[in-house]
Amino acid sequence: MGRPTTLRAAGIATFAAAALAITPIASSVPLLSFAGSGSTPAADCFVPQTGQGAAARGGRGLDHEPMTAADVARVEQQTKQLLAEKKAQGKFVPQGALAAATVPVYFHVMAGKNGHGDVSDAQINAQMDVLNKTFAGQESSQASNTGFTFTLAGIDRFYNDNWHRDKQSSTYRTQTRKGGMNALNVWLVDFSYLGIATFPWSGNPKIDGIRVHWDSLPGGSIANYNLGETATHEAGHWFGLYHTFQGGCTSTNDEVADTPAQASSTNGCPEGRDSCSLPGIDPIHNYMDYSYDSCYNQFTPGQSTRMSNMWTAYRA
Repeated sequence: MGRPTTLRAAGIATFAAAALAITPIASSVPLLSFAGSGSTPAADCFVPQTGQGAAARGGRGLDHEPMTAADVARVEQQTKQLLAEKKAQGKFVPQGALAAATVPVYFHVMAGKNGHGDVSDAQINAQMDVLNKTFAGQESSQASNTGFTFTLAGIDRFYNDNWHRDKQSSTYRTQTRKGGMNALNVWLVDFSYLGIATFPWSGNPKIDGIRVHWDSLPGGSIANYNLGETATHEAGHWFGLYHTFQGGCTSTNDEVADTPAQASSTNGCPEGRDSCSLPGIDPIHNYMDYSYDSCYNQFTPGQSTRMSNMWTAYRA
Protein backbone atom coordinates (compact mmCIF):
# COMPACT_ATOMS: atom_id res chain seq x y z
CA MET A 1 0.00 0.00 0.00
CA GLY A 2 1.33 3.42 -0.89
CA ARG A 3 1.69 5.52 2.25
CA PRO A 4 1.51 9.35 2.35
CA THR A 5 4.50 11.32 3.61
CA THR A 6 2.78 14.50 4.76
CA LEU A 7 -0.08 15.22 7.12
CA ARG A 8 -3.29 15.91 5.26
CA ALA A 9 -3.74 19.67 4.89
CA ALA A 10 -7.43 19.49 5.77
CA GLY A 11 -6.53 18.01 9.13
CA ILE A 12 -4.07 20.81 9.86
CA ALA A 13 -6.70 23.38 8.92
CA THR A 14 -9.12 21.69 11.29
CA PHE A 15 -6.64 21.92 14.18
CA ALA A 16 -5.98 25.60 13.53
CA ALA A 17 -9.64 26.51 13.20
CA ALA A 18 -10.89 24.73 16.31
CA ALA A 19 -12.95 26.96 18.60
CA LEU A 20 -14.88 26.19 21.76
CA ALA A 21 -18.67 26.10 21.44
CA ILE A 22 -21.58 25.05 23.63
CA THR A 23 -24.08 22.46 22.41
CA PRO A 24 -26.93 21.78 24.83
CA ILE A 25 -28.39 18.26 24.92
CA ALA A 26 -30.70 16.39 27.27
CA SER A 27 -29.09 17.53 30.50
CA SER A 28 -29.07 20.64 32.64
CA VAL A 29 -25.32 20.78 31.97
CA PRO A 30 -24.43 22.02 28.45
CA LEU A 31 -21.94 19.71 26.77
CA LEU A 32 -18.76 21.06 25.27
CA SER A 33 -18.05 20.62 21.60
CA PHE A 34 -15.54 22.04 19.17
CA ALA A 35 -16.37 23.61 15.81
CA GLY A 36 -13.81 23.29 13.06
CA SER A 37 -13.57 23.48 9.29
CA GLY A 38 -13.29 20.72 6.72
CA SER A 39 -15.04 17.37 6.47
CA THR A 40 -13.58 16.11 9.74
CA PRO A 41 -15.06 17.53 12.96
CA ALA A 42 -12.47 19.18 15.18
CA ALA A 43 -13.69 17.20 18.16
CA ASP A 44 -11.94 14.15 16.74
CA CYS A 45 -8.56 12.90 17.85
CA PHE A 46 -6.17 12.47 14.93
CA VAL A 47 -3.43 9.86 14.95
CA PRO A 48 -1.44 10.16 11.70
CA GLN A 49 0.54 7.27 10.33
CA THR A 50 4.22 6.93 11.08
CA GLY A 51 6.69 8.16 8.48
CA GLN A 52 5.13 11.61 8.13
CA GLY A 53 7.83 13.76 9.65
CA ALA A 54 7.29 15.87 12.75
CA ALA A 55 3.52 15.60 12.56
CA ALA A 56 3.48 11.82 12.52
CA ARG A 57 2.44 9.47 15.29
CA GLY A 58 5.44 9.42 17.57
CA GLY A 59 6.61 12.78 16.23
CA ARG A 60 6.33 16.28 17.66
CA GLY A 61 3.12 17.44 16.00
CA LEU A 62 -0.29 17.80 17.61
CA ASP A 63 -2.51 14.92 16.52
CA HIS A 64 -5.87 16.06 17.86
CA GLU A 65 -7.87 19.25 18.30
CA PRO A 66 -6.25 21.78 20.60
CA MET A 67 -7.30 21.28 24.21
CA THR A 68 -5.98 24.17 26.26
CA ALA A 69 -5.73 23.98 30.03
CA ALA A 70 -8.93 26.05 30.18
CA ASP A 71 -10.71 23.64 27.83
CA VAL A 72 -9.66 20.68 29.96
CA ALA A 73 -10.79 22.47 33.12
CA ARG A 74 -14.22 23.08 31.59
CA VAL A 75 -14.54 19.41 30.64
CA GLU A 76 -13.57 18.35 34.15
CA GLN A 77 -16.08 20.72 35.75
CA GLN A 78 -18.82 19.63 33.37
CA THR A 79 -18.12 15.98 34.12
CA LYS A 80 -18.36 16.57 37.88
CA GLN A 81 -21.74 18.24 37.41
CA LEU A 82 -23.02 15.39 35.24
CA LEU A 83 -21.82 12.78 37.72
CA ALA A 84 -23.62 14.65 40.50
CA GLU A 85 -26.81 14.60 38.41
CA LYS A 86 -26.46 10.89 37.73
CA LYS A 87 -25.88 10.19 41.41
CA ALA A 88 -29.03 12.12 42.30
CA GLN A 89 -30.86 9.91 39.80
CA GLY A 90 -29.46 6.78 41.42
CA LYS A 91 -27.13 6.16 38.46
CA PHE A 92 -23.63 6.06 39.86
CA VAL A 93 -20.73 3.73 40.53
CA PRO A 94 -19.78 3.25 44.21
CA GLN A 95 -16.36 4.55 45.18
CA GLY A 96 -13.66 2.03 44.38
CA ALA A 97 -15.83 0.15 41.87
CA LEU A 98 -15.88 0.34 38.07
CA ALA A 99 -18.75 0.72 35.63
CA ALA A 100 -17.99 -2.76 34.22
CA ALA A 101 -20.22 -2.37 31.19
CA THR A 102 -20.43 -4.57 28.09
CA VAL A 103 -20.02 -2.40 25.00
CA PRO A 104 -21.71 -3.39 21.73
CA VAL A 105 -19.35 -2.80 18.79
CA TYR A 106 -20.45 -2.12 15.22
CA PHE A 107 -17.86 -2.38 12.46
CA HIS A 108 -18.47 -0.45 9.25
CA VAL A 109 -16.12 -1.60 6.49
CA MET A 110 -15.72 1.34 4.09
CA ALA A 111 -14.10 -0.42 1.14
CA GLY A 112 -13.37 0.93 -2.32
CA LYS A 113 -15.49 -0.07 -5.29
CA ASN A 114 -12.74 -2.50 -6.29
CA GLY A 115 -12.78 -4.10 -2.83
CA HIS A 116 -9.67 -2.32 -1.53
CA GLY A 117 -9.77 -2.34 2.27
CA ASP A 118 -12.45 -5.01 2.46
CA VAL A 119 -11.08 -6.68 5.59
CA SER A 120 -12.19 -10.18 6.45
CA ASP A 121 -14.52 -11.19 9.25
CA ALA A 122 -11.55 -13.03 10.72
CA GLN A 123 -9.58 -9.77 11.02
CA ILE A 124 -12.53 -8.06 12.68
CA ASN A 125 -12.85 -10.94 15.14
CA ALA A 126 -9.12 -10.68 15.82
CA GLN A 127 -9.56 -6.95 16.48
CA MET A 128 -12.37 -7.73 18.91
CA ASP A 129 -10.03 -10.13 20.71
CA VAL A 130 -7.45 -7.34 21.02
CA LEU A 131 -9.99 -4.91 22.48
CA ASN A 132 -11.14 -7.44 25.05
CA LYS A 133 -7.59 -8.41 25.93
CA THR A 134 -6.28 -4.86 26.31
CA PHE A 135 -9.21 -3.51 28.29
CA ALA A 136 -9.10 -6.56 30.57
CA GLY A 137 -5.46 -5.87 31.44
CA GLN A 138 -4.20 -9.14 30.00
CA GLU A 139 -1.05 -7.87 28.29
CA SER A 140 0.95 -7.15 31.44
CA SER A 141 0.97 -7.92 35.15
CA GLN A 142 1.17 -4.14 35.61
CA ALA A 143 -2.03 -3.52 33.62
CA SER A 144 -5.40 -2.67 35.10
CA ASN A 145 -8.62 -4.46 34.24
CA THR A 146 -10.86 -1.55 33.21
CA GLY A 147 -14.05 -3.55 33.74
CA PHE A 148 -15.19 -2.99 30.16
CA THR A 149 -15.81 -5.85 27.75
CA PHE A 150 -16.81 -5.75 24.10
CA THR A 151 -19.24 -7.80 22.08
CA LEU A 152 -19.54 -7.76 18.30
CA ALA A 153 -22.97 -6.32 17.50
CA GLY A 154 -22.71 -6.18 13.73
CA ILE A 155 -20.64 -5.81 10.58
CA ASP A 156 -21.73 -3.95 7.47
CA ARG A 157 -19.86 -3.28 4.27
CA PHE A 158 -19.97 -0.39 1.80
CA TYR A 159 -18.18 -0.13 -1.52
CA ASN A 160 -17.84 3.60 -2.09
CA ASP A 161 -14.55 5.20 -3.11
CA ASN A 162 -15.31 8.51 -1.40
CA TRP A 163 -16.29 6.89 1.87
CA HIS A 164 -13.33 4.53 1.63
CA ARG A 165 -11.02 7.57 1.50
CA ASP A 166 -12.88 9.19 4.42
CA LYS A 167 -14.53 11.85 2.26
CA GLN A 168 -17.96 13.09 3.38
CA SER A 169 -17.19 11.59 6.76
CA SER A 170 -19.95 13.38 8.65
CA THR A 171 -22.44 12.18 6.04
CA TYR A 172 -21.41 8.55 6.00
CA ARG A 173 -21.17 8.33 9.76
CA THR A 174 -24.61 9.85 10.20
CA GLN A 175 -26.07 7.41 7.66
CA THR A 176 -24.39 4.29 9.01
CA ARG A 177 -23.96 4.75 12.77
CA LYS A 178 -25.87 2.27 14.93
CA GLY A 179 -26.85 2.03 18.58
CA GLY A 180 -26.86 4.60 21.36
CA MET A 181 -24.04 6.45 23.08
CA ASN A 182 -23.09 3.17 24.77
CA ALA A 183 -22.29 1.57 21.38
CA LEU A 184 -18.81 1.82 19.90
CA ASN A 185 -18.97 2.37 16.14
CA VAL A 186 -15.75 1.60 14.25
CA TRP A 187 -15.38 2.83 10.66
CA LEU A 188 -12.55 1.16 8.76
CA VAL A 189 -11.20 3.54 6.14
CA ASP A 190 -8.10 4.37 4.11
CA PHE A 191 -6.74 7.77 5.09
CA SER A 192 -3.59 9.62 6.16
CA TYR A 193 -4.01 8.67 9.80
CA LEU A 194 -3.89 5.56 11.93
CA GLY A 195 -7.03 6.60 13.75
CA ILE A 196 -9.46 9.36 14.68
CA ALA A 197 -11.81 9.37 17.68
CA THR A 198 -14.55 11.49 19.18
CA PHE A 199 -14.51 12.24 22.89
CA PRO A 200 -17.62 11.40 24.94
CA TRP A 201 -18.29 15.10 25.53
CA SER A 202 -18.13 16.03 21.83
CA GLY A 203 -21.89 16.63 21.73
CA ASN A 204 -22.84 15.09 18.37
CA PRO A 205 -24.13 11.53 18.85
CA LYS A 206 -24.81 11.12 15.11
CA ILE A 207 -21.09 10.83 14.33
CA ASP A 208 -19.85 9.42 17.63
CA GLY A 209 -17.24 6.68 17.34
CA ILE A 210 -13.78 5.96 15.99
CA ARG A 211 -12.29 5.77 12.54
CA VAL A 212 -9.41 3.35 12.14
CA HIS A 213 -7.12 2.65 9.21
CA TRP A 214 -8.20 -0.72 7.85
CA ASP A 215 -4.58 -1.83 7.49
CA SER A 216 -3.85 -1.36 11.21
CA LEU A 217 -6.02 -4.32 12.17
CA PRO A 218 -4.26 -7.54 13.21
CA GLY A 219 -2.55 -8.94 10.14
CA GLY A 220 -2.36 -5.54 8.42
CA SER A 221 0.72 -4.23 6.65
CA ILE A 222 1.47 -0.91 8.39
CA ALA A 223 4.86 -1.61 9.95
CA ASN A 224 4.87 -1.32 13.76
CA TYR A 225 1.15 -0.51 13.82
CA ASN A 226 -0.55 -3.70 12.65
CA LEU A 227 -1.37 -5.54 15.87
CA GLY A 228 -4.73 -3.87 16.39
CA GLU A 229 -3.60 -1.50 19.12
CA THR A 230 -4.68 1.59 17.17
CA ALA A 231 -8.30 0.67 17.90
CA THR A 232 -7.42 0.31 21.59
CA HIS A 233 -5.82 3.77 21.61
CA GLU A 234 -8.77 5.37 19.82
CA ALA A 235 -11.28 3.57 22.03
CA GLY A 236 -9.40 5.03 25.00
CA HIS A 237 -10.22 8.51 23.70
CA TRP A 238 -13.81 7.43 23.05
CA PHE A 239 -14.01 6.49 26.73
CA GLY A 240 -12.63 9.90 27.73
CA LEU A 241 -8.87 9.43 28.11
CA TYR A 242 -6.36 12.01 26.94
CA HIS A 243 -2.90 11.19 25.66
CA THR A 244 -0.45 10.56 28.48
CA PHE A 245 1.44 13.64 27.27
CA GLN A 246 -1.70 15.85 27.10
CA GLY A 247 -0.62 18.39 29.72
CA GLY A 248 3.08 18.09 29.08
CA CYS A 249 5.50 18.26 32.00
CA THR A 250 2.91 19.47 34.51
CA SER A 251 1.36 18.10 37.68
CA THR A 252 -2.11 17.84 36.10
CA ASN A 253 -0.78 16.21 32.93
CA ASP A 254 -3.58 13.99 31.50
CA GLU A 255 -5.88 14.36 34.54
CA VAL A 256 -4.85 10.88 35.73
CA ALA A 257 -2.68 10.75 38.84
CA ASP A 258 -0.89 7.45 38.20
CA THR A 259 0.43 8.21 34.70
CA PRO A 260 3.76 10.03 35.16
CA ALA A 261 4.05 13.46 33.58
CA GLN A 262 5.42 13.32 30.07
CA ALA A 263 6.77 16.29 28.11
CA SER A 264 6.32 14.79 24.66
CA SER A 265 5.01 11.74 22.83
CA THR A 266 7.01 8.56 22.40
CA ASN A 267 8.32 7.13 19.15
CA GLY A 268 9.11 3.42 19.09
CA CYS A 269 9.73 1.76 22.46
CA PRO A 270 12.65 3.55 24.19
CA GLU A 271 12.92 1.89 27.60
CA GLY A 272 13.75 4.33 30.38
CA ARG A 273 12.75 7.42 28.41
CA ASP A 274 12.32 10.34 30.80
CA SER A 275 11.21 13.55 29.09
CA CYS A 276 10.02 15.33 32.26
CA SER A 277 11.77 16.44 35.46
CA LEU A 278 8.74 15.47 37.58
CA PRO A 279 8.77 12.02 39.27
CA GLY A 280 8.51 8.89 37.16
CA ILE A 281 9.76 7.82 33.77
CA ASP A 282 7.62 8.20 30.66
CA PRO A 283 4.73 5.71 30.47
CA ILE A 284 5.82 4.36 27.10
CA HIS A 285 3.87 1.12 27.57
CA ASN A 286 0.61 2.95 28.12
CA TYR A 287 -1.98 2.60 25.37
CA MET A 288 -2.48 6.37 25.36
CA ASP A 289 1.09 7.21 24.36
CA TYR A 290 2.30 7.02 20.73
CA SER A 291 4.51 3.96 21.06
CA TYR A 292 4.69 1.03 18.66
CA ASP A 293 1.89 -1.52 18.94
CA SER A 294 4.37 -4.07 20.28
CA CYS A 295 5.33 -1.65 23.08
CA TYR A 296 1.80 -1.11 24.37
CA ASN A 297 0.59 -3.27 27.25
CA GLN A 298 -1.41 -1.32 29.82
CA PHE A 299 -4.02 1.06 31.14
CA THR A 300 -3.52 2.20 34.74
CA PRO A 301 -5.99 1.97 37.65
CA GLY A 302 -6.41 5.75 37.43
CA GLN A 303 -7.28 5.54 33.75
CA SER A 304 -9.77 2.77 34.53
CA THR A 305 -11.46 5.01 37.11
CA ARG A 306 -11.56 7.91 34.67
CA MET A 307 -13.12 5.73 31.97
CA SER A 308 -15.70 4.52 34.47
CA ASN A 309 -16.58 8.08 35.47
CA MET A 310 -16.76 9.28 31.88
CA TRP A 311 -18.94 6.31 30.97
CA THR A 312 -21.32 7.11 33.80
CA ALA A 313 -21.42 10.82 32.93
CA TYR A 314 -21.81 10.61 29.16
CA ARG A 315 -22.59 7.09 27.95
CA ALA A 316 -24.53 5.17 30.60
